Amino acid sequence: MKSFIFKSVLSVFIILLALNTNAQKISGKATYISKTKMDLGSWGARMSEGQKKEMAARLQNRLEKTYILSFNNKESVFLEEEKIDAISGATDSWGGYFSRGDHYKNIQDTKLLQSQEFYGKRFLIKDNLYKIDWTMGTETKKIGDYTCYRAKAFVPYSELNWYNFSWSDLSSISEGEDKKTEEKMIVVDAWYTPQIPTAQGPAEFWGLPGLILEVSADNTTLLCTEIVINKEEKVNIEAPDKGTEINKIDYVSTVRKKMVEMRNNRMGRRG
Repeated sequence: MKSFIFKSVLSVFIILLALNTNAQKISGKATYISKTKMDLGSWGARMSEGQKKEMAARLQNRLEKTYILSFNNKESVFLEEEKIDAISGATDSWGGYFSRGDHYKNIQDTKLLQSQEFYGKRFLIKDNLYKIDWTMGTETKKIGDYTCYRAKAFVPYSELNWYNFSWSDLSSISEGEDKKTEEKMIVVDAWYTPQIPTAQGPAEFWGLPGLILEVSADNTTLLCTEIVINKEEKVNIEAPDKGTEINKIDYVSTVRKKMVEMRNNRMGRRG
C-alpha cells in the first residue's frame, strides 16, 4: 500500500515537473567520475596478479574518466576531460575512436547530437533520444547533500554502446553483413534527486523527476562528485555542429565496414 501511494505521488510529481520545466528555470554543471571494471574473460584466468595490475595501469585512461555535464531544463552537453596516459605520457588517440564523443541532448525535442571521430574523419550523429522506461523504487540514499531515489530500467545494449567497438565485434560480421542476433538487455540502476528538478542526466540517461547523480549499467558506474547550480547566470550549452551528418545505425555500419577492411588488409599482408 505504501509503495502504491509513493508511486502515485511520484507520478504526480513527474507531471508537475514537466509542466514547470519552463516556469522553474534551472541550470548548472555537474562533475561525474566514470569507473569501469576490467573484464578479461577467459584470457584473464591465464594472467598472474602482477600482469593484471600492469594491464589495469595501462588501461586506466579507458577505465577511469572524468566528465562534465552542463545542463538546463531543456538541453545538456556531456564532455570528457582529456587525460594524459599514465604510462606513455600521450593522449589515448586510438582508444578515442571507440569512446563517447561530445554528447548533446535536447530532452524537450528528444533529439541527440554526438560528435565522433574515426580514422581521421569526423562524424556528427543526429538521432532521436532513446526513451528509457524507468521503474521507480522507494529506496533512498544520500549523495553529498542530496537525497536520492532509486530507479531501474532495462535498456538494449546497442542503445548504450553504439559508438563503442572492439575487434571481437567483427566475429558477428560475415561477408560484410551483420548476423541477426538476439538483442542483449542491460540492467540500469540509477539514483536521482528531486532537489534538482530537471530530467537531465549523464551520458544517455535522462527522463527521471530529478537530476541523475549516480547510474550503473553493465560494468560501468557514473557518480556525481560536484554540482554547481547557477540561479542567476545562465550556463552556456553548445551543441556539436561539425562533421558528416549520419544516424546511429549508419554510423555503426560505416565503422564496422572500415574495421573489416582493415582486418582483411592486415590478413592479406600476412598471407
